[in-house]
Amino acid sequence: MELRHLHYFLVVAEHLHFGRAAEELRMSQPPLTVAVKKLEQELGVQLFDRTTRSVSLTPAGRMYLDRIKPLLSDLDKANRELTEAGLGLRGRLNVGFVSSASYATMPSALRRFRELRPNVELVLNPLTTDEQIEKLLEGSLDLGILRDPTRVPGIELREIHSEPLVVALPAGHRLGNQDQIDASELADEDFVLFPYKYMSGFYSLVHSLFDGHTPPRIVERAIHQETILGLVAAGLGVSILPASVSRFQMPEVSFHPLSGEPKTRLYAGTGFENPAASAFHECLLEADLEGGQQLDRSV
Repeated sequence: MELRHLHYFLVVAEHLHFGRAAEELRMSQPPLTVAVKKLEQELGVQLFDRTTRSVSLTPAGRMYLDRIKPLLSDLDKANRELTEAGLGLRGRLNVGFVSSASYATMPSALRRFRELRPNVELVLNPLTTDEQIEKLLEGSLDLGILRDPTRVPGIELREIHSEPLVVALPAGHRLGNQDQIDASELADEDFVLFPYKYMSGFYSLVHSLFDGHTPPRIVERAIHQETILGLVAAGLGVSILPASVSRFQMPEVSFHPLSGEPKTRLYAGTGFENPAASAFHECLLEADLEGGQQLDRSV
């Protein structure tokens, strides 16, 4: 039994006229008549009563129509949804992101993506950069938003945002009245920083600022920048963080630019096998441009 024969039966049953059904199907009437007769032979029942003046459904035909119509409707729906999934218009997208991305391009990109892809289920996973790399490689994430990641075979990286680094100081710190701070002035300070295990690229970037000077003396480590700021506010040390964290205002913490304006960067990391991931990446780029950040998209 061919699926097209079921479709032919449905159209004839709706019109109860072979000529009009053939017109809708954009075929001539004789092959349509032959196809319906073949279906009847395969089923072993007569589906239509035919006279020279009219066509009507037999009791068996009416029962078959009641069964076939919802099945074909569900099949058409499944085919449409499958096509939409292939175009990235439907399905699920698992996105990982570093917490600092919440203050940069993420909010605007999320709004834009939900407007453009309302039928894509977006699953957000707050994770550190190195945790995301692991999950991208194992395939449990479709796209990651990574802070200064180390390049890994199998993960394509595309830059989506660039911003300066700033020094976070506790209230009353000796450098608190300076508009700009040189890394060398922080040589004797206690530091609160991300663990190398979870943010190895950013950790290495911060250490590179002290080349030729005493490396930072790390006394506390925390995964989330909110926790880092809390520890700085408590006077346990200073920190170097992306400038966007200054939006997280705390009266006990002040933020100061670094001399030379060193940059930290966010990347979209993925194999881009999920077509919705490419669409989300475009939303991230558009959100960054909307925020006034012009960058070279080639990495």
